[in-house]
Amino acid sequence: MLVLHAMSETKNQQVTVLGAGTMGHGIAQVCAQAGYRVVMRDINDAAIARGMEGVGTSLDRIVQKGKMDAATRAAVLSSIRTTTDLVDAVKDADVVIEAIPERMELKLETFRVLDASTKADALLGTNTSSLSISDIGSAVRDPSRVIGLHFFNPVPVMELVEIVRGEKTSNATVERSRGFATSLGKKSILVRDVPGFATSRLGVALGAEAIRMLEDGVASAPDIDLAMELGYRHPMGPLKLTDFVGLDVRLAILEHLTREIGPQFTPPELLRKMVAEGKLGRKSGEGFYKY
Repeated sequence: MLVLHAMSETKNQQVTVLGAGTMGHGIAQVCAQAGYRVVMRDINDAAIARGMEGVGTSLDRIVQKGKMDAATRAAVLSSIRTTTDLVDAVKDADVVIEAIPERMELKLETFRVLDASTKADALLGTNTSSLSISDIGSAVRDPSRVIGLHFFNPVPVMELVEIVRGEKTSNATVERSRGFATSLGKKSILVRDVPGFATSRLGVALGAEAIRMLEDGVASAPDIDLAMELGYRHPMGPLKLTDFVGLDVRLAILEHLTREIGPQFTPPELLRKMVAEGKLGRKSGEGFYKY
């Protein structure tokens, strides 16, 4: 039976998650399950409602599997407060995790507000999958407390948190982040702040090659995926995973890595074509598969 962690250090701490989308509400859920007081913020009530609905649906699946009872589900939901007010969301936070869209200008704008509105010792994390932690940290006066906390989708299921150390991130912030990941029941890896970090760089390289194989008629999408699922024990093939993440997200990461690292990350033309046609994967109902 899954229960809230009884760790005293979590019960008196607030985690604020900025963004109620797929990643944001997943992060909010696992923090609430770990016993933290959680505030989830998005720009409007509709986005928040969708996020809370996502948390509820995820918890329902856990209850149906017999890993959580109804009382615990209710307690997890009740420990998540929502707001559209950014300053209100972060002013009492011990940990802030930003999970807003992958646009540097938005992140810099947000971190300027965090610099002015958070407690001086609040840990400032970003869930970015590819943008520079050092650049994001430049928006605050004390970049030693800024760090990458890259979670994976679906957050309640995936065990990994990729901790990304910026140029000015302190040792204390790194150790605090490791402890935070452990408190959520996650395992962490520590990587340097380079384009694509470790996971995005490897993940999109595999996904892009799978798309090129499909483009060249090497095999069908199901067979390419099955090759990796059965031959290499990947839980999800690279094309299914691209559908799950979003073809537009994968395209943006590849374009960023092409600029920062080199032409080996040039996006396949098939990926560009599908994004232009609105075939973005699960969220649009069609990608390499239909949903």
